[in-house]
Amino acid sequence: MTIRLPDGRGGLKTYTPRPEPLALTTGAPFTSRTVFSAAHVVADPFADVSPDSPAAVDWEATLAFRRHLWSHGLGVAEAMDTAQRGMGLDWAGAAELIRRSAKEAKAVGGRIACGVGTDQLTAPASLDEIRAAYEEQLALVEESGAQAILMASRALAAAAKGPEDYLEVYGHLLRQAAEPVVLHWLGPMFDPALEGYWGSSDLDTATETFLEVIAAHPDKVDGIKVSLLDAQREIDIRRRLPGGVRCYTGDDFNYPELIAGDEQGFSHALLGIFDPLGPLAAEAVRVLDTGDVKGFRELLDPTVELSRHLFQTPTRFYKTGVVFLAWLSGHQEHFTMVGGLQSARSLPHFARAYELADGLGLFPDPALAEARMKNLLSVYGVAQ
Repeated sequence: MTIRLPDGRGGLKTYTPRPEPLALTTGAPFTSRTVFSAAHVVADPFADVSPDSPAAVDWEATLAFRRHLWSHGLGVAEAMDTAQRGMGLDWAGAAELIRRSAKEAKAVGGRIACGVGTDQLTAPASLDEIRAAYEEQLALVEESGAQAILMASRALAAAAKGPEDYLEVYGHLLRQAAEPVVLHWLGPMFDPALEGYWGSSDLDTATETFLEVIAAHPDKVDGIKVSLLDAQREIDIRRRLPGGVRCYTGDDFNYPELIAGDEQGFSHALLGIFDPLGPLAAEAVRVLDTGDVKGFRELLDPTVELSRHLFQTPTRFYKTGVVFLAWLSGHQEHFTMVGGLQSARSLPHFARAYELADGLGLFPDPALAEARMKNLLSVYGVAQ
């Protein structure tokens, strides 16, 4: 069987899909790294909504995907940007997602951490209002029994006058957090509204403020998630963390080398790319658990080309590729996204994502993936 795909140059090419998937199974819990996959939400395709409407979520399919991740030993990072937080999923939808996923995690014994932000604020806000918004969300996550991830706030980026405002807001939140949290530094490539976070557009200056927040409250910081797509900066930050504070890489361009680490340390992981790579990523970490760094890299390095493709600029639209691959993999019955975001990438982009994922053996049923890809191509007028 063959399939005709856009070649990226305005023409078509013939591609022969892989006949069998990569053989991957569930296994024992990880021992050398803590690994979270940020997870996408599955839209309800039958809801009569517009891109501006509150998200209509297929809760059954959404939770089934989380059970899939847990079955492979991965933790779930819930209600993060991969779940279209702030790009189709509002706070009301995120709150419901947190409640449902935390309950499901308890039922199956899965690890879960949930995003805490300020996205209930829909207008310019004062620092007091921003603190209150963070507190409301932190309380909900803690009540659910999940670990909290303090996400970067668009409202704080807009309201803060300088580093001192970040130090005050984060210091307040960390003092009242019941358990150690993960601090999330999301770069502007993922969300342009976060330009100048930590009080400066100069990354060296911003890094100092970020580290100052951690140094003042090391007992309340389980770890940090760095999503700047800058491997050396993450390594430099990692080496300066207080003892006991982990670095969770959020670098979807350089994750194999960062997780593998060096003689001075390594990163754990909290990655959006581990949504489509879940079983393969889990297998690679289990190999790493045995001390086989070479085997780990041999499994995970070939996935970087796919990840860089999905996260290409505009990076914030990587969610579209993630959901597209979930559809081709049979984790959901349709390619519809909340906010209509399925339209955010081009047909050549989808074609290349299919080809790369198929080449890696990611599709549990290659014939199903091929049939669904052909269906999508036919909508665009590509005859087979």
